Amino acid sequence: MSETLLRIEKLSAGYGPVPVLFDVDLTVGRGEIVALVGSNGAGKTTLLRAVSRVIKAEGTLEFDGADLLPLPPEAAFMRGLVQVPEGRQLFGKMTVEENLRMGAFRRKDKSGLNESFERVYELFPRLKERRRQLAGNMSGGEQQMCAMGRALMAAPKLLLIDEMSLGLAPVVVDQLLEVLTDIRSQGVTVLLVEQDVFAAFSVADRGYVMETGRVVGEGSIAELQNDPAVREAYLGA
Repeated sequence: MSETLLRIEKLSAGYGPVPVLFDVDLTVGRGEIVALVGSNGAGKTTLLRAVSRVIKAEGTLEFDGADLLPLPPEAAFMRGLVQVPEGRQLFGKMTVEENLRMGAFRRKDKSGLNESFERVYELFPRLKERRRQLAGNMSGGEQQMCAMGRALMAAPKLLLIDEMSLGLAPVVVDQLLEVLTDIRSQGVTVLLVEQDVFAAFSVADRGYVMETGRVVGEGSIAELQNDPAVREAYLGA
């Protein structure tokens, strides 16, 4: 694995008195695409919320050499940790271009915004065509493109993507997976949370499997695909 960008050790988190995560260990190397898979309710989204500092957590949580645990969400964001939330959560009554600008509102290098716009429009030509259209009037696939583009406008070091394929046609999912490899080639590391194991494994370098708030499997994609428990539970074998 390359130099560690995100290191999680013995991480526990939940909502008030309700624990959800139990002693989670996970690492993401700089330049990797890492898949985090598991069924609905496994704790995947809760883990992303803990990493993004939206909820409190205990354990070790380091990003790019810094301790994230004492930081508020905006400080983690400013360090380059950016999430694409489940369900897109766009500003539906704003245009595509306005949504993209919202992703860059905390950036200090305003001179680089035009370059970022061109980069996003190159990755997602449909967004350039629809840049003056209201985001709420677009298809689910176009909205997912816009959500990913908005995150990229923040110039992330690590992109956390929650359920990218949810509710989308397979052909659209395939297009987005191709874009993920392009994003990685441009220097952005990706942690991809997915229920669609086939989709996640098709682009990831390594993977983790979560069940009931715990990591129950990890390894290279080849190792996970050959693991009898993973094959039976998630790959239909």
